[in-house]
Amino acid sequence: MDKFCLGLMFAGTFFTAVSQVLLKQSANLPHKSPIYEYLNWRVMLSYFLFFAVLLVNTWAFTKVEMKYGTVIDAFSYVFVMILSLVLLHEKFSKGRLIGNLIIIVGIIIYTI
Repeated sequence: MDKFCLGLMFAGTFFTAVSQVLLKQSANLPHKSPIYEYLNWRVMLSYFLFFAVLLVNTWAFTKVEMKYGTVIDAFSYVFVMILSLVLLHEKFSKGRLIGNLIIIVGIIIYTI
């Protein structure tokens, strides 16, 4: 198992969460016209990040066992929750917090 590739996949999960928050920020902003809803720096950067993560993950999966991909991918929910709180100042419900704790416990149990 290649730890460098696992690190890349983990970083990719973080950047996927960043791109989702960028899309949410863009959706919350007023735009001059409908075309600018798609042609603005947040949306373009977001899709660039999605594409870059796809390429990196495709390569990384050649070096890492497939079972670890789903575990690393689950972190995206946790990252999105944290970034939404910090960057978008969203409040999250008790249910969302419990759900993310269940995800973290599941990751710990699976990796032990």
